[in-house]
Amino acid sequence: MVTADLPGPDSLLRRTLGEWRIGLVAWRLLVLQTADPAVAAGMANFSTYRAHPWRRIEHTMDSGKRLFFSDREGLRREVARLERTHRRLAGTDEQGRPYTALDPAVRVWVLVTLYECMTAMRELSGRPLAPHELDQMYAEFRTVCAEFGLPDDLFPATAADVPAYMDRTIRSRLEYGEPVRYLLFDMLREAPAPRRLGHLTPAWPLLRTVAAHVIGALTIADLPEAFRERFGLPRTRRAALLSFSLHRGMRVLMNALPEHRRYRTPLAGIPSTPQPPSDRPSPPEPSVVRLPAPRRRKSADARPARLQTFFQQVLDQTGDGRIGSADLQAMAHNVCWPLELPPEREASVYAAFETWWQHLRTSMDADGDGQVTCEEFVTAMLTGIDAGSAYLEQGLHVAVRAIFHAADTDGSGHLCADEYRTIFGGSRVHPAELNHGFRQLDHDGDGRITEDEFVRAFTEYFTARTDNTAGSQLLGRP
Repeated sequence: MVTADLPGPDSLLRRTLGEWRIGLVAWRLLVLQTADPAVAAGMANFSTYRAHPWRRIEHTMDSGKRLFFSDREGLRREVARLERTHRRLAGTDEQGRPYTALDPAVRVWVLVTLYECMTAMRELSGRPLAPHELDQMYAEFRTVCAEFGLPDDLFPATAADVPAYMDRTIRSRLEYGEPVRYLLFDMLREAPAPRRLGHLTPAWPLLRTVAAHVIGALTIADLPEAFRERFGLPRTRRAALLSFSLHRGMRVLMNALPEHRRYRTPLAGIPSTPQPPSDRPSPPEPSVVRLPAPRRRKSADARPARLQTFFQQVLDQTGDGRIGSADLQAMAHNVCWPLELPPEREASVYAAFETWWQHLRTSMDADGDGQVTCEEFVTAMLTGIDAGSAYLEQGLHVAVRAIFHAADTDGSGHLCADEYRTIFGGSRVHPAELNHGFRQLDHDGDGRITEDEFVRAFTEYFTARTDNTAGSQLLGRP
């Protein structure tokens, strides 16, 4: 069988998806996808969108780039990675219905909504695609989707069949559950400041209130009519005017910009192989290992406050005040994501975090509900630490060693400064603090951190009663 060429730099698909104004329909896309019961259940049980919304959105955008702006090698690698991730997302929803993220019908819905949102963006801007352009872009879109190996009969046969598919699915399968309501009305009102907000960070409480109102009104105004009718979401005149102004204004602005400013992703695409870390001062998207070092009185035992902060900022990935298997899976995912590990190395990271979770569960779940609260975590951790070094070796050290080997991308047996930044870097950490933390762990000053030094740092972070040890300074000065 002849494989069709993937969309190239001049393709209508890349030119539409790559424009900055695609962000105007991004929330609309999330709402449509989340209204599928299986997607909603997966988000409720596994997703980190409540505790880490910007990281979750950025991961989604990065995945889209890898799918639609890569060559075939990069596309196939991303499809395989998504399948490994989604294979872990299965269970039973609140109504007792089984679900799996690998359900072909669900995966087709998630894909087709992306295409539909691209056409909606053009239509809302006052310059809808002509029928032949819709056919062209849908053919390009289906070429990418073919790599997922999904049944052809689940997709709309042609671009002209997409509206009927959307209407039918909205009316027969979608539900207006808590995750959808949260996306529309509460998520942005509770979201922490996004990274790179810079000097505007202090104004974020006010900015997010305005952003929540604008994005919520815009999204409701832009949703398909069938969706608004079914779930009672009226399109007010004010929201309609907002949609008209934003979409048409952005169209005019984009058309006035030079091409290199118009697109958020280069039309030429992204490299097919992961690039080595650079020496740029801005660190990459943080992995899960972001160890805070709170200030406190020097005479006090630093461990309880440090453990509580670790629980809240690192362990509780789903943001519900408790940790379970899903939180540890999310941590493993965030370790693997920026590294683009091969399947066998990725599996070893997940296995290590599952070992850590089983250790946490058996030693901390005092009430036997299958989850661990912050109080249970702090109490059990202090008791276990005081009992001896074996306590950390049975759980934490297993995960820490897996992180080290995953981050050691060149297999040298050491972490260089760039590899250290990949693990610990983030928007809340200044590069100078990262450099300070690296020097603290690099005891012999040779510019490398050994596995023993790495494990020792984590041990000190959990066991040191003061904040003046190297391990307590994993992210810099306390």
